Amino acid sequence: MLISNLNETLVMVLAIGDGRGLMPLTSRRTTAALPYAGNYRVIDFALTNCMHSGLRRINVFTQFNSLSLQNHLRDGWSIFNTDLGEFVTAVSPPITERVSMYSGPCHALHENLYLIDGAQEDNVLVVSGEQIYRMDYAAILEFHAEHEADVTIAAVDRDTANGGGFTSRFALAGDDLCDIRDEKDMNEAPADTEYFGPMEVYCFKRHCLIEMLVAAGAEGCRHKTVMDVIRERLFGRARLLGYRFGGKYGRVSQDRYWRTLSSLDDYYEANMDLLHLEPPLDIYQADWPIRTYQAQRPPARTVPGRSCNEGICVNSMVSAGTVIAGGGVSRSVLGNRVYIDDSATVEDSILYSGAIVGEGARVHRCILDRGVSVPPYEEIGMDPARDAERFAVTPGGVVVVPSSYRFQ
Repeated sequence: MLISNLNETLVMVLAIGDGRGLMPLTSRRTTAALPYAGNYRVIDFALTNCMHSGLRRINVFTQFNSLSLQNHLRDGWSIFNTDLGEFVTAVSPPITERVSMYSGPCHALHENLYLIDGAQEDNVLVVSGEQIYRMDYAAILEFHAEHEADVTIAAVDRDTANGGGFTSRFALAGDDLCDIRDEKDMNEAPADTEYFGPMEVYCFKRHCLIEMLVAAGAEGCRHKTVMDVIRERLFGRARLLGYRFGGKYGRVSQDRYWRTLSSLDDYYEANMDLLHLEPPLDIYQADWPIRTYQAQRPPARTVPGRSCNEGICVNSMVSAGTVIAGGGVSRSVLGNRVYIDDSATVEDSILYSGAIVGEGARVHRCILDRGVSVPPYEEIGMDPARDAERFAVTPGGVVVVPSSYRFQ
């Protein structure tokens, strides 16, 4: 590896989104702090990628409803040795003569330009903390160094992006980045051109990032993505390369899974993806475990209920401390300390920690937030009209019950 010491790289993890598309789940937590797969938080994937890639100098930019995220960083990620210059640090918007608020990813970088300018590392890796994917960052840093790039942009193709549209797009001819702004440019591109979108993983030479942010200024960075400002300030002026996500490089098994969480349906499907016969995301790779904070809980168990019904769990993920006492659970993701009472059924649902489903209740295609207690014989997800009167219902028909809801 040409980068002899990965501590020559400073990491900026952006966890600043307002989570508007994920309300009401983000009314008290930021997107990066959302539970995933029962045990994890969304930000665990970016931080795990850093940990396994040998990156130990990490700033996490926070903003909206960040208490849950900061608690998680404290409890789960205080693992590095500060005496060796290692850290995971939460960075809130700076306050000078005015209260600052980030308007977008690039604006967050600009408002913390002093951190970048005062750093000693040669490279800055900028990543989103609000996406779910596994990636060996050491491989993209090696690629960046070998090709002497000023900026290397991780590129995701349309299939890997689940068919979604890109807010920005470019082409790769070999490893060279081609700027694509409109259909005319696409029509004039070579026949073998492949089109990609940025997956919000950027490797900068530090001086290049500083020059870009200074040239753009605060107003030039406001309400813009990192890719927007790269287009405006660096195309034709710097050596820009694209790095293909899920390619031949890196130690992580290439499942080519990448999920953005723009909506509640995105979030729901990202959890349900794990229940496929062959899940598209490999969280079981033995040498790439996803790190998180897990409180000490007893093992999950199924037990007979008062009616002597056996507790049944089929094709589900069940976290520690959960008890299925004569109820039935299928195709669902259960957080820790969930309790399913006698004759209750839970299907195609996500239950956060501390949720209770009372005796005989039925829950179908639901997300129950932390501590929600469903009364006995209540039905959720069975009557769309009644559900819409009480809860948020997604375009995909998923019912979301917030932690603040109290059943009558």
